[in-house]
Order: sequence, then C-alpha cells, then structure tokens
Amino acid sequence: MRFTNAPARRSGVALSCGTIIVNPSRQILLCHATGLHCWDIPKGVRHDDETPLEAARRELQEETGLAFGQQLFEDLGCFSFQPEKALYLFKLRSPSALRSLAHLRCTSYFVDRATGRPMPEMDDFRWASRSDITTLCPVPLARRLLALSW
Repeated sequence: MRFTNAPARRSGVALSCGTIIVNPSRQILLCHATGLHCWDIPKGVRHDDETPLEAARRELQEETGLAFGQQLFEDLGCFSFQPEKALYLFKLRSPSALRSLAHLRCTSYFVDRATGRPMPEMDDFRWASRSDITTLCPVPLARRLLALSW
C-alpha cells in the first residue's frame, strides 16, 4: 500500500505525468477519483528522481494495476494545465485484453479525513468517448484532452 506525498515542485510548478489509454473504439480510460464527482486519467506528480515517462508508468501502475513496456508509450509532450501545475502526457493504444476493466485496482491510498481509514485514490474505471469528457472530467483536464487527437 502506497500513500501519496506532497507534490515535488520545481520553480513553483509541479509536473503531473499521465497516460491516455485509447481503445479500438477511440474511447479513453478514465478513473473515478474516490470521494469526488469527477473522473480523471491515470496521472500524478513526478518525483524528483523520475523522468516524465517513469512517472507516468508508475502512476498508471499505482492507479490501475496496469504495466506496459516503455516502447508502447507515445510522447505527446508537456502542456500548461493549472496555474501551479504542468501536465506531461503520453498515449498508449489499448491491447485487446483490456476490453474488461473488472481486474483494474488502485494501490495508491490516502487517509480519509472523516474516518481515518485508508482509501484508494481511484475507485472505479470506465471507457469514455469524446462526447463524455466534458461531463465527466474537470474543466482544465477536459479542455486538454479534447484538444488532442485520439
């Protein structure tokens, strides 16, 4: 079980690294953020000793249980995201074995303030089409995702 830490920062800007997994129907994998009403892609803040790809792969594994070789990740680049956060994205084509999401599990936890119990960062997974993004994702993420080709 891994608990999240405070974000590593450089020059006042945290770098969040994430992966857009695209299935053959051109839908992307979204993860539901526990306790919130929004969905997200697997992503998180890069540690000082990691490259953006290493951070994206680590976050993908922690938040979904999925692990893929680095050669499968397409570098989409770094984007402005929020006032104090940049977003480095990678794209990965979903293998056919990923049709079902029932086996996905988040192993990254936070302590729930109300109960004091550990809770997974992500508690559900789904495929989403472009038309779903604006209703499921926070505005800054939705804008970024919809500006990309997938």
